Amino acid sequence: MNVQSIRRSLSAIETPWLALGIFEGESEPPLAVRELALGEWIGRLVAAKELSGGLGDLTPLLGAHTPATEGVLIFGLGPKARFDAGAAFAAGVAVGKRLAGKPRESVSVVLPEADRPDVIASALVEGLIVGTQGPGLRKTEPSRHPFGTLQLISPPNEALEADLAAAVERGGIVGQAVNLARELTNTPPSEKPPTKLAARAAEVAVAAGLGVSVWDEPKIREEQFGGLLGVAAGSAEPPAFVVLDYRQGGDRPTLALVGKGVTFDSGGLSLKPSASMEDMKSDMTGAAVVLATLVAVAQLKLPVNLVGYMVMTENMTGGKAMKLGDVLSIRNGKTVEVLNTDAEGRLILADALSYAVEQKPARVLNLATLTGACLVAVGTKIAGLFSNDDSFAQEVQDAGRQTGERTWRLPLDEDFKDAIKSQVADLKNVGGKWGGASTAAKFLEQFVGQTAWVHLDIAGPSWADADSATRDAGGTGCFVRTLVALVEASLRKQ
Repeated sequence: MNVQSIRRSLSAIETPWLALGIFEGESEPPLAVRELALGEWIGRLVAAKELSGGLGDLTPLLGAHTPATEGVLIFGLGPKARFDAGAAFAAGVAVGKRLAGKPRESVSVVLPEADRPDVIASALVEGLIVGTQGPGLRKTEPSRHPFGTLQLISPPNEALEADLAAAVERGGIVGQAVNLARELTNTPPSEKPPTKLAARAAEVAVAAGLGVSVWDEPKIREEQFGGLLGVAAGSAEPPAFVVLDYRQGGDRPTLALVGKGVTFDSGGLSLKPSASMEDMKSDMTGAAVVLATLVAVAQLKLPVNLVGYMVMTENMTGGKAMKLGDVLSIRNGKTVEVLNTDAEGRLILADALSYAVEQKPARVLNLATLTGACLVAVGTKIAGLFSNDDSFAQEVQDAGRQTGERTWRLPLDEDFKDAIKSQVADLKNVGGKWGGASTAAKFLEQFVGQTAWVHLDIAGPSWADADSATRDAGGTGCFVRTLVALVEASLRKQ
């Protein structure tokens, strides 16, 4: 898709389709169309309460309405006082979904009036691009069609010209990165066993200019990844470990991103019910988000040092599957008694985190669809955040607020460690009945040493069960936008 920033008044533009946002509760049409006949018509519709401006509301006006030759789509932005990058992204998704239902050579979208037009422009473009790609990867007839050209229209303003052009370019890159994570998550599990997903990651990484190293099973065994090998033992498919490297920051500190990549999770011998397996192709979202984030950072050419680790396996029930009571030896030497084979994500992350901190990054952040307990605690749209470093935790939360992706910090107190003590090994891989998200995080903490670390439990926001105006069912690509914002914020601090 060709994404352009156009800085002209609407009276000087002709476009097949125009999308125009309105705020909830406003009595006047948007400033961009007040001098046009279209503005007068919109004003009458607003006065008649035919247009509400609620976030996600969509009203098509068919036929020629200058400057549109085929139609105008009025989309809601929600209350102006609460309009931010998160609302702009959601509105963009809604517009993208609606207009991508048919092939369209060109679509023009008017940039809403906002205090930070560059931030809003990027978020809106991200959402528009995400909206043009649906979850139906294997439909015989495509249900979405990316636009030939997407134009973001804003009034002439020399002072903002360079910033808006850069923001639109950024939005295009980040939006495509989110779609990469969504595509990988929505891919059927038979098409993405660990080695195939690793090969795809390597292909994408090389195209983006990243350094990449792929470990096969003999290499994984040589490196003593006992947790990963234990989980993989029940599958006919071998595990894989991918290291992604981007070093353009000179002597700046390195941030390591670690992603859980269970390409299908049956639960192992602690077998999940059938209904609980239906979305388990998404248990590799963390790894997909790590890849997508590094690709976006590389394409944005940010002067930072970033390393990504994708740890991948299936969790199956084959004859060599790990059993309850087995003891695994993790990369850092700690031993773990397995008392639930469906608590496998923390076992493979233990190896990956141990390896990551050995490379001496300044900070480590891991993402994992880790616990159902986190959904019980904070619902399906919020990630649980755990950290051993208050400053780092605050920076991640701030980046999430900037993008509209929500996190909530949950406790990691020392008494949670009592729940994971084993009588026969250093640790056991599950705690008791209560505080499951916190005991899982406390388990992971045992493998990061003194390195500043954040754990995001994305079990809820990684997947949407149902379709809505501003969200597709299936993989969401959550936190790619937040991680890019986090990396950019680190540059402003230095």
